[in-house]
Amino acid sequence: MPLLFLILLLLFHFHGASAEAPVYIEYMYPTISLSELLYTKSDGTFLQSRNGNFQGLVYKPGTQQTRYYLSILHVPTQTAIWTANRNNPMPDRESRVNLTPLGLTVGYSNGDVLWSTPPLKSNVSALHLLDTGNLMLLDVNNNTLWQSFDYPTDTLVSGQPLPEGSYLSSSVASDSDLSQGDYRLDVTSADAILSWMGSSYWRFSNDLSSVKNQDSPVAVMATNDSGIYLLASNGGVIFQISMPTAPFHIVQLGSDGRLKVNSYIAVNSSTSLPNVFVAPRGACDLPLTCGPLGLCSLSASNSSSCSCPPQFVSSVQSSGCTPARGMLKHPNASCTSLQISYMFVGSGITYFANKYRNPVASGKNISDCQNLCSNNCSCSGYFFDIPSQSCFLSQQPSGSLTNASTSESANSLAYVKIQGSNTSSNSSSKNLVAILSPSIIAFLLVLIVGWSSIMCWRNKQNKKLTKIKSSSSKDKLHGSNSRAISDSDYLFSESGDDIDEILIPGLPTRFTFQQVEEITGNFLTKIGSGGFGSVYKGELPDKSEVAVKKIEGAGVQGRKEFCTEIAVIGNIHHVNLVRLRGYCAQSSHRLLIYEYMNRGSLDRSLFRLTEKLLSWTERMNVAIGAARGIAYLHSGCQPKILHCDIKPENILLDDEGHVKIADFGLAKLLTPEQSGLFTTMRGTRGYLAPEWIMNAAISDRSDVYSFGMVLLELVRGRKNRGEPASVDGQSKWSTATGGSSVMGGEYFPCVALEMHLKKCYEELADPRLDGNVVISEVERMVKTALCCLHEEPALRPNMTSVVAMLEGTMEVWEPRVESLGSLRMYGRRKGSSSSNGTIDIEDELKTSKIIGGSNVTSNTTNGWPSFMSDNNLSGPR
Repeated sequence: MPLLFLILLLLFHFHGASAEAPVYIEYMYPTISLSELLYTKSDGTFLQSRNGNFQGLVYKPGTQQTRYYLSILHVPTQTAIWTANRNNPMPDRESRVNLTPLGLTVGYSNGDVLWSTPPLKSNVSALHLLDTGNLMLLDVNNNTLWQSFDYPTDTLVSGQPLPEGSYLSSSVASDSDLSQGDYRLDVTSADAILSWMGSSYWRFSNDLSSVKNQDSPVAVMATNDSGIYLLASNGGVIFQISMPTAPFHIVQLGSDGRLKVNSYIAVNSSTSLPNVFVAPRGACDLPLTCGPLGLCSLSASNSSSCSCPPQFVSSVQSSGCTPARGMLKHPNASCTSLQISYMFVGSGITYFANKYRNPVASGKNISDCQNLCSNNCSCSGYFFDIPSQSCFLSQQPSGSLTNASTSESANSLAYVKIQGSNTSSNSSSKNLVAILSPSIIAFLLVLIVGWSSIMCWRNKQNKKLTKIKSSSSKDKLHGSNSRAISDSDYLFSESGDDIDEILIPGLPTRFTFQQVEEITGNFLTKIGSGGFGSVYKGELPDKSEVAVKKIEGAGVQGRKEFCTEIAVIGNIHHVNLVRLRGYCAQSSHRLLIYEYMNRGSLDRSLFRLTEKLLSWTERMNVAIGAARGIAYLHSGCQPKILHCDIKPENILLDDEGHVKIADFGLAKLLTPEQSGLFTTMRGTRGYLAPEWIMNAAISDRSDVYSFGMVLLELVRGRKNRGEPASVDGQSKWSTATGGSSVMGGEYFPCVALEMHLKKCYEELADPRLDGNVVISEVERMVKTALCCLHEEPALRPNMTSVVAMLEGTMEVWEPRVESLGSLRMYGRRKGSSSSNGTIDIEDELKTSKIIGGSNVTSNTTNGWPSFMSDNNLSGPR
């Protein structure tokens, strides 16, 4: 009997030891000690939310066997949304997770602690896993003692706030190692910022999808069904990024440094919706795309490729590049005992961090920049921007370099500090011409090859047009007049007895001309006219109001080219760009159907005394909204789109405060004849950049110049080059200023420059506002505008920088007075060329051929530069 009892006891003990421990639902109670070994059958899961979508578990990422974590897992996507001991993983399956009245601990099997919750106010009564994924410790009264949402790791889920002062930090490798990486998303009182080793590479406020709603300190970052937000303490929206409406989002900072937001149709779904938000978007905008000092280059398809700069070789140690001779200065090396020299990296090369930081010096030469680096022990190299004479220093460790594909970086020079090399430290200035010449030659070769490729492609595409002569096709065409043809990638157009069937992917809804007549009541209500035609109000069958633009003088390039342009415009979506609802391209008719903005164009609200006066806050919102729209055309579209007609008439408003840019991408639709008269017949005089008139290259900086003129008109509330509006025979502005020097009839950009030099910004504001302005914002807008008006295009900021300066997230550049001399010239010559007594800049340029004091010659036709007849330049992309 004793032997039998012993056998039964051993069997019972063996069975009990191998039994699977229970998986708790929603709650666990102290005291419990568990390990992955006890939960082998449930893959380490010991706690599950009531809805089953979240699990508490001992988590082993990947196939490795040496790192175990206490984590919360979103079950459908298998995403670890929170990890307790990410920097101190459990080494084996027998390591323990303990729930006691004192809190949670993670440690070795011998009891040594690796991680624990902080000291609590009272004893723990329960561990609670909510349906939101939040893990909470509760006391006996169900008060929260501690919760995982207050200690985020690399992930946020819907409903989880990230307060100001908190941050997300990436994992080293999310598939195997969850320890803290070098990338961070910090929420500050002004913004949410992605950084690597202290260097910023993305800002929430500067993202092209971001919209600003108010000026307040940021209190929290959060997500809801419609997007991701930076909120004030009172819950008001400061910045927002809209996303596809979905009940559940996962925001994760990846181990590669990208912030990704996936949207799901339900919390229990594993399928991500399209249009995933990713920041930064650019393939070369990440700090280590190509490793330390690796050179990242973008292709036309926005894909990246990595190489090493000249005189550099691949480094197996760093997965980047290293000098072929000498060695990089070690960050811990002594400053006094080293023989320091500089190795030239290349021209047109910039650093990922330069985009979001201010230069250490401006207005210096390259020797001064080098001396700044030499006198800074932690400096590992410098970048010198030739046009602005700005100097940027870099620190160790080094990130990736970017091969500049945009004009703002094409004239930058890069140098790294090395030790043990005989390279002359003064070689930079001596060899500048030799350095730039090969770059210019290479650039011209690229242009020639690119243009040849484009022409070959277009010739091949034209040969693919087919004509189908069939009565059934005609019946299909004529039988469709009763409704809009939706979801169509084809254009069917009549040409005698033939029907052309042209395949154009991405076309918006097509309407027949008869349908457009019905929509507009036979073009009954004309609401405006502009550089491209007349605009009429209409109503679609769904009762939504639209604005129908009748294109006058459309080019003879053919229906396919017309519809190719419309397909491009129709597929551009941004909150600050007017949406194209449809089009008509039947016979000789060319019409575009846009969403309707009920307050009309900015010039109505700004210049007409009969309209409701725009407050200063509204003017700031208009400036920022319009700048964001233009920045998206320049930077968010591939290829970029130049507007070529920025003016108040093309900035639209509605009663809800929305600001949208109109007429973008339409300049290509003009005939060569219309293009040649673009500046006189299309109402854009006064906004043209000097390069339009002086037969120079047109770039995105031409739009920047025009926008600078619009900014000054927003400040003053009148046309820059016109007389002030009068009320009862008196000048509204002259009376309001009490006879000050800021008179209404003067050329306002010249006045703005003079008042900027005197630091008197308050007098520049629209006197109708009676001083209800924010002086610091007036200063910011005026200085930004003057920077946009620099005569040399390379000295003007890009539109992304303009947005940041207007929002206050980037320090405003100091206008370079020597590059604004033309404003004074036009001011002094007031009335000399214009019958109405105002300054006519374009006539001055055409007559004198002088800009910035330099004589310029150009071939003209009927008084206009000959290049203006080139249709390719009327709306380049």
